[in-house]
Amino acid sequence: MRVFRNAIFAAALAALIALPFAGATHTPAAGAQAPAAGVAYAPVPGGEYRLDPAHSTIGFAVRHLEINWVEGRFKDFTGTVRFDDKDLTKSSVEFAARVTSIDTGVEARDKHLRTADFFEVEKYPEMTFKSTRVERKGKDSGVLHGDLSLKGVTKPVALPFKMTGAIKDQRGNTRFGIEAQTKINRRDFGINFGNALAGGGFDIGNEVTVKLHLEALKAAPKPAAQ
Repeated sequence: MRVFRNAIFAAALAALIALPFAGATHTPAAGAQAPAAGVAYAPVPGGEYRLDPAHSTIGFAVRHLEINWVEGRFKDFTGTVRFDDKDLTKSSVEFAARVTSIDTGVEARDKHLRTADFFEVEKYPEMTFKSTRVERKGKDSGVLHGDLSLKGVTKPVALPFKMTGAIKDQRGNTRFGIEAQTKINRRDFGINFGNALAGGGFDIGNEVTVKLHLEALKAAPKPAAQ
């Protein structure tokens, strides 16, 4: 059973999440990459964007036996960003992930994570996040506050984030990037499986690091009918 306990459960995002977004420090996302050199980004236009799952990652990491990190992600998710280019604080985000889509790269472990020991996906198939407010912390950064619901528990969480400017893709769609990282305690969401180690610490860490690399997309306007 111990091989299953690398359980990166609640990263949940975490929400998600989702991540995604508890116990967060109010600073720009740690480890966020600087914008690519020589790229002429445009200001992000206001409007409604959807997350592009093909180019986004909702990931998490948790300590195993206090010696290493095990990472995973949720592959099946949807999300909407309503971006206010005049006032960032009036923007909002909603997000939902199918918890059964958890992927840690080990099939046996993923099956265990779906059981009542961890996510209990048959009873709680979805994890959701809905923002309540946005703080601006810089030109392209801030903190997203909202409610994360996971395994029947809803908790307020905070997610520091950093944005890139916008680009147009080959089809004329507008896209921009969001990087964010925060930490949550899995036990706050009723995910308690694991044991204390004789020498201190836990076989499965309680603190989960949530890592988001997101691409938001707004479709190009359709040509007017002739």
